Amino acid sequence: MRKLVGTSVILLAGCNAHQSTLAPFGEEARSTYWLTVTLGIGALLIAVLVGTLAWRAAHSPGNALDHRQGMRLILWLGAVFPTVVLTALLLFALPEMRPLPSQPGDLTIRVDGEQFWWRVQYESGRGEPLIGANEVRIPVGRPVVFQLAAKDVIHSFWIPGLAGKMDMIPGRTNRLIVKAEKTGRFRGVCAEFCGLSHALMAFDVVAMEPSAFDAWLVAARTPAAVARGRTRGAALFADYGCNACHAVRGTEHDARIGPDLSRYGARTSLGAGTLPPTTGNTATFIRDADAVKPGARMPSYPMMPEDEAHAIAAWLKELK
Repeated sequence: MRKLVGTSVILLAGCNAHQSTLAPFGEEARSTYWLTVTLGIGALLIAVLVGTLAWRAAHSPGNALDHRQGMRLILWLGAVFPTVVLTALLLFALPEMRPLPSQPGDLTIRVDGEQFWWRVQYESGRGEPLIGANEVRIPVGRPVVFQLAAKDVIHSFWIPGLAGKMDMIPGRTNRLIVKAEKTGRFRGVCAEFCGLSHALMAFDVVAMEPSAFDAWLVAARTPAAVARGRTRGAALFADYGCNACHAVRGTEHDARIGPDLSRYGARTSLGAGTLPPTTGNTATFIRDADAVKPGARMPSYPMMPEDEAHAIAAWLKELK
């Protein structure tokens, strides 16, 4: 009994509203939740009925049923009842499994899975696409079309509280249509083993009021003011060749190999959910990314003095 209670407590401790299918904040996830609950209740009722019949059969006296009664029992409980129940569940489930509708003008967000981070591109049809990394922002109450692909190996895009999983396959683009129902900050993950740092590949999902999202989209296209300055950190960023992989809007740095760092200072995590984005952690990641995130393709700079790494990190933290 103690073991059962202890196991239950551990399992319940893992439940949260940040990353859980039991705390839906999207229309599709909520539909899936109630579909699961309904089918689970149906399965439980059938199991209880079968168990009750088995118990009564084991405790009934011999010859309690004649041949005709036995055949009638088999017909109704073995054929008619399962057919009616399964047909009802099927008719209930099919409409819930249809994808959400979308219109040509809906917001489209392209997400590419890479080892081991997420390239995010907002294509609103107004100006150049906005490129970001490891964070997805969506408006509440509006359909959003995700275009999902991968650059290297198979990944799986999963925001538990928003919608189901969708594979990201190199050379193919899959579509996932979602609609958030409430605001908040949530978490998405990769649900397909993709290499050494598969478990270190998360991303933030921020559901915003439509007006706030529109304002953010406009503001995010504006370069951070500090990006135009020629500070020591900015100079070292170029001197060490960081600009060969990373872009910073408002500067001449426009590479697209690694994550876009234009507003790094506004992010809530470093390395796709691996660490808090403090200046110290950022400097450590710059000097030896593989030690923090095994298998990461970012080259290490063990020869870089710590004070120079901190200068670059401090400059990046000012990009808001």
